[in-house]
Amino acid sequence: MSLATPAIVTQSAVRRLPRIALLLLGLAYVLPGFLGREPWKNLDVAAFGAMMEMARGSSWWQPQVLGEAAEMAGPLPYWLGALAIRLLSFLPPELAVRVPFGLLLALTLVCTWYATYHLARQASAQPVAFAFGGEADPIDYARAMADAALLALVACLGLAQMSHETTPDLARLAMVSAVLMAATRMALPLTRHPWKAVALWGAATLGLVLSGAPWIALILGTGLLMLVWTSRSGQGSAAPRELSWVLGLLALAALLASLTKQIHWPQMLSLPDSAADWKRWGRLLVWFTWPAWPLALWTLWRWRRQLRSPHVALPLWAVLVSVANSGVNPDFDRSLLLALPALAALAAFALPTLRRSVSALIDWFTLVFFSGCALVIWVIWFAMQTGVPAKPAANVAKLAPGFNPEFSWLLLLPALLATLAWGWLVAWRVGRHRQAIWKSLVLPAAGATLCWLLLMTLWLPLLDYGRSYGPVARRIARLVPPHSSCVLVDGLGQAQIASLQFQGGLPVRRTGDDKVGDCRIMVVNPDTQPTLDERVSLTDWAYKATVRRLNDRERLLIYQRVGGAAR
Repeated sequence: MSLATPAIVTQSAVRRLPRIALLLLGLAYVLPGFLGREPWKNLDVAAFGAMMEMARGSSWWQPQVLGEAAEMAGPLPYWLGALAIRLLSFLPPELAVRVPFGLLLALTLVCTWYATYHLARQASAQPVAFAFGGEADPIDYARAMADAALLALVACLGLAQMSHETTPDLARLAMVSAVLMAATRMALPLTRHPWKAVALWGAATLGLVLSGAPWIALILGTGLLMLVWTSRSGQGSAAPRELSWVLGLLALAALLASLTKQIHWPQMLSLPDSAADWKRWGRLLVWFTWPAWPLALWTLWRWRRQLRSPHVALPLWAVLVSVANSGVNPDFDRSLLLALPALAALAAFALPTLRRSVSALIDWFTLVFFSGCALVIWVIWFAMQTGVPAKPAANVAKLAPGFNPEFSWLLLLPALLATLAWGWLVAWRVGRHRQAIWKSLVLPAAGATLCWLLLMTLWLPLLDYGRSYGPVARRIARLVPPHSSCVLVDGLGQAQIASLQFQGGLPVRRTGDDKVGDCRIMVVNPDTQPTLDERVSLTDWAYKATVRRLNDRERLLIYQRVGGAAR
């Protein structure tokens, strides 16, 4: 056992986190956000619209919304959603599509656990061996570190919303975590059933390509493969046959990405072009990956003599690839999402080196932060229901005009149970299991889960009203005459079109479409209004109303047919 390792861990510190507690935490995190809510703008409802059209018979190779290619590339996530709609026809479509995506989030959590478990079993990751025994058992140590990584992932603030959307982002996240898991398993000197790891690596790489992320699949996979090859060679246990198969699978993925026309290779080096963009990206890095990033930096410092060891090098490469991709991608946050599993694994290896005072600081900060957030959520919910306190109730009425809160025991009971569980956990944390190595991440993970669950229960009607196009679509539907066979749209985005189709229940046609039928209502984006006469005869249409979404500038113009057919 190398004495250069900074980890000093006793057997009492690697006591097992109860599996039932870990399972309940996972369910409390995964299920809220997938159950009971409407599709939200923009990409969530746009992807749902593409899945609906695919399930109804549109192209399965080119996802589209009303004839336009879907905004996010990669057919695999749309296949999953469309198949779920068809196979689970007894469920509402918006719930059916979330079943495979809920499983993808669960897969992400499982792969992160196993990836860290394999990393912690590396000889270079083991803690110091004591002269008279008593050091942590390697298997128990690996399990405790894996538990800590899972807690760190759940605690990341940026994971909550996008991991509960039905978009290709969640499929990419699951595939990246699966690639990392396969690489960490193959890095072990004595790997049982190495072909399973090869198959997982190949399937995840193919999944990344078909999810619209070929660059990530190839750059991440190539770097991990080189690190695994170097590690196995250094340990005198290289397995060239298995690693050669992985290399061949990466080459096959590159060929597939080149041959599939619908997957576009990104424009590289499209760096932020202003200081404001760089600042926005920097702020995102700080809050989006909290609390994993400070722990990960501490890992790099304390394990700096082992930076080339697999337990540091493999997750570090995955983080660097995702962070670099985020820097050159206009969607900073959605690209940075892919860094979270590897960042959580790095964060776990900080725990064996933390001082007790640092652990106490993390606990107190977490306790104050999440308890305060939960209190704010409860106070605003109480104000919505009763009007007291008056100021929060007035703020809600100002930000969401027209919203009428309704009391629901179905939403209140889970919130009450979660809050009581948080109080019990705080008492448990300060009273027992003080030596457990994962103790410093229990409160962050539970606090993030608590606040997410409260938002998805107490605030769910308000969030549906504010973040969904549903209220707008339903208001437009009430303006459509009963005898109108369709609604014309001009200049609307895919999210708005999908919302009109699903939440408004309206047959939608674009202006200029030859099959407009007897469309009596036209919905127009004000930005395209100046050129509207190029697509329709304005003498046949009269302005009827303006439908606004809350108080923002997002508004739609409604025209009613008064003359002949549209052209």
